[in-house]
Amino acid sequence: MSNLIGIDVGTTGTRAIVIDAGGRIIGSATHEHVPFASPETGWAEQDPRDWWQATCGAVPAALAAAGITGEEITAVGFSGQMHGSVLLDDRGEVIRPALIWCDQRTEAQCREITDTVGAARLIELTYNPALTGFTLPKLLWVREHEPQAWAQVTALLLPKDYVRYRLTGDRATDVADASGTLLFDVGGRRWSGDMLDAMELDAAILPRAYESPEVTGTVSTEGAAATGLRQGTPVVAGGGDQAAGAVGMGIVRAGAVSATIGTSGVVFAATDRPALDSQGRVHTFCHAVPGRWHIMGVTQGAGLSLRWFRDQFATGADDGRDPYERLTDEAARVPPGSDGVLWAPYLMGERTPHLDPHARAALIGLAASHTRAHVIRAILEGVTFSLKDTFSIFASMQVPVTGVRLGGGGARSGLWRQIQADVYGHPVEIVEAEEGAAYGAALLAGVGGGVWRTVEDACDAVVRVAARITPDPATQAIMAKQYEAFRAIYPATRSIGRE
Repeated sequence: MSNLIGIDVGTTGTRAIVIDAGGRIIGSATHEHVPFASPETGWAEQDPRDWWQATCGAVPAALAAAGITGEEITAVGFSGQMHGSVLLDDRGEVIRPALIWCDQRTEAQCREITDTVGAARLIELTYNPALTGFTLPKLLWVREHEPQAWAQVTALLLPKDYVRYRLTGDRATDVADASGTLLFDVGGRRWSGDMLDAMELDAAILPRAYESPEVTGTVSTEGAAATGLRQGTPVVAGGGDQAAGAVGMGIVRAGAVSATIGTSGVVFAATDRPALDSQGRVHTFCHAVPGRWHIMGVTQGAGLSLRWFRDQFATGADDGRDPYERLTDEAARVPPGSDGVLWAPYLMGERTPHLDPHARAALIGLAASHTRAHVIRAILEGVTFSLKDTFSIFASMQVPVTGVRLGGGGARSGLWRQIQADVYGHPVEIVEAEEGAAYGAALLAGVGGGVWRTVEDACDAVVRVAARITPDPATQAIMAKQYEAFRAIYPATRSIGRE
């Protein structure tokens, strides 16, 4: 029987899962990373060599948990955090710590890119505006502030692709992950010569970009010795974490949408064309499915809002249950609409739809009659309203929504699942194996390794729906009215606290 391994190089750790040809998870392991460094406010850096060490721990542990050896793995797939900048010298050595996705130091470089290329032309070339999280502004920051380090650069890799490089010796990436660099022609699924010329960058530093199920190389002698995988095992391109996670949930055909609530929240739609929002409110990237794209809206402070409330205000005796379960049980005592209380979840600024790093959270509509439970439910509803903003943009772009699948912590709460169905106005589904990006990476490995013919075939074979929740018509009407009130919060409060 064919076994496959998916490796997800995340922010806090690297996870490896082993699946069989039926899609069943037979082994998994996670090794944590050293927490990212923040030498100055808003900075976020990690040492790529730590990702490799974590991989060398997670892969053997996952194989051991599965009760197999590396000889029994058919193919390897990768996923990982997007937008990071791994800079290598001519010996393949790391020059400086990678600036990762949440690093915010590059506001000046984003202005430089926009001024140089032009805002409209930038979206035309890359389908996205210049945002501080993307890779290109990070390169410009290093070039400007650390010229001695920049002078040594001969190669740029994204986070998961550095681990691939250590495993195989190949400099490669996938079209989905490359889409988040601001150097990629998303519509043409290739590196953008126009962007490279405008930014005076040499194309030689870039890795080759493959479609996600394509084989980029094989496990080297050194990679095999470090991980326990068999030398010569095929390694596929894989995908950035959002695209690979969508594959793991079966979001591979036009009309399929996922709504995932983790620390941040993401609404992800698969499309047959590279749909463009001229205002840049949503990201348009290549999908991990050849010939498809995806559109993605992001809420920065989604699950973070509930965690913030838990950490700052949660009280009461520990009854042995998950603290989030206790909070959502408390919220369930309050009727839909939270008796008028509203939460705008802008604890970390906001991407979709406001593109405003200075946006701030707001709790609106409190009266003396309201309780903790009202605030908790308002948080659950407010986060969902913020994700609803992406659905509203999809409608304006004529992006079809035929079904919605839920992932992340927001999919584990029965109350939050129902709130999402009522707010989105669509039935929502939960899949059996909600294992995130590592699972999608393993499915992509199966396509590259010949277990399945296409990504769609892989998902049809192994992704199964565990539950379906339908909107309640009466509650849906309440939520629609409350959503309109929510949309008034940002313009009404935007100027408060700003000079």
